[in-house]
Amino acid sequence: EVQLVEAGGGLVQPGGSLRLSCAASGFIFSGYAMSWVRQAPGKGLEWVSGIDSGGGSTTYVDSVKGRFTISRDDAKNTLYLQMNSLKPEDTAVYYCAKDLFGDYGYGMNYWGKGTLVTVSS
Repeated sequence: EVQLVEAGGGLVQPGGSLRLSCAASGFIFSGYAMSWVRQAPGKGLEWVSGIDSGGGSTTYVDSVKGRFTISRDDAKNTLYLQMNSLKPEDTAVYYCAKDLFGDYGYGMNYWGKGTLVTVSS
């Protein structure tokens, strides 16, 4: 059974930082691309970032480029999202997702339950 468990969300002030993690199990983690997707209150889903199975290629939505960094530790079956210079508009539930293949861009088939990030003064 595939399981994805996010952690690390919380309340931070604008300009602050958070590091999200996603503990994965039930599949060969190293063989799949992974993504982060978020949903702001009252808004639709927005893809945020992706990383390929080898960890050598990453991609980001324009609004977070230069501020967020996606990474993975295959030895720990864990995906990360380092978020710096946070803005109120980053407030959302952040979901970890397993991609269909080793390269991103083909869709996702499993999701975690999410972790809430609130950026507010």
